[in-house]
Amino acid sequence: MDQDSHCTAERELVEAVSRITTFSTTRPSDEENQPKAEISCQMRKENPEDDLQDSNSTLSPHSSMTTKELQEYWRNEKRQCRQVKLLFEIPSTRIVEHHLSKYVMYKIIILQTGSFDSNKSIIERRYSDFEKLHRNLLEEFSEEMEDVTFPKKTLTGNFTEEIINERKLAFKDYLRLLYSMKYIRRSKKFIDFLTRPELQEAYGCLRGGQYTKALEILLEVIGLQERLMRSNPLSIVPTLCAIVVCHKDLENPTSAFEYGEKALSRLHVHTSHRYYMPLLETMITLAYELGKDFLSLQEKLEEWKKKKDPIRVFTLKELAVREYVQ
Repeated sequence: MDQDSHCTAERELVEAVSRITTFSTTRPSDEENQPKAEISCQMRKENPEDDLQDSNSTLSPHSSMTTKELQEYWRNEKRQCRQVKLLFEIPSTRIVEHHLSKYVMYKIIILQTGSFDSNKSIIERRYSDFEKLHRNLLEEFSEEMEDVTFPKKTLTGNFTEEIINERKLAFKDYLRLLYSMKYIRRSKKFIDFLTRPELQEAYGCLRGGQYTKALEILLEVIGLQERLMRSNPLSIVPTLCAIVVCHKDLENPTSAFEYGEKALSRLHVHTSHRYYMPLLETMITLAYELGKDFLSLQEKLEEWKKKKDPIRVFTLKELAVREYVQ
């Protein structure tokens, strides 16, 4: 009898271990495609491929980092241990008259909570912008979006308070639902919807010499880009460099150097990037002006030139003004 009970207990233990092993190997990201009342995004990546991508883009095992770079690296590591949420709110609208037509602009507040520097971004979009986003996303994510309902457009009564309020709530839930889906929130189409109009305006101001206005918009956008593009830090390098150009032309070399360092930290293992050499040249000029160490930057530039064929390279400003040209 004791032998039977011992065998039974042993079988139960094996089954329990098997269940635990099976559970631990299931993909945790399956839950991510489920809508939630408040969407949260773990800063630790959902799969090993993301960890590999981030480690390659932030810290090379063979790189030699300065004390300041190491401090920045560990600050980023600590940030990644905290849970971050992006919350979408649509508190108000305004009616715009354009030629003989009218349309409603929805004010969208994008809040970041759970980080060291909680802040918000404010953008405005109209119904047709949401419509275009939905069509674009369906082209790529039709299966993921089969249960996503887009707020329908009514033929009459578009500007009644009741209809506008209903749409505000519907678009708020719509954005939260899209953001809850990992592949959608990381897609270029979704990110462009939230940032591209402002970037186009900012670069238009930059090309027109309106550096103060361009800088104001770029500083607003860069915070949102950093939150949306954590898995692809190289994608915000052009915006950082545009901020450097604005600060430099506004004779703020200290601020220009600060944002230049942020851009260089994302390029230190991507020296073939089109912004790398122009940024280095600008940083050498700024470092010399500020009395900082420019020799190490000069060495990096000379090292880059030895590896590359001598071809014409645009200046940082020339590259910046070419972004978002219609």
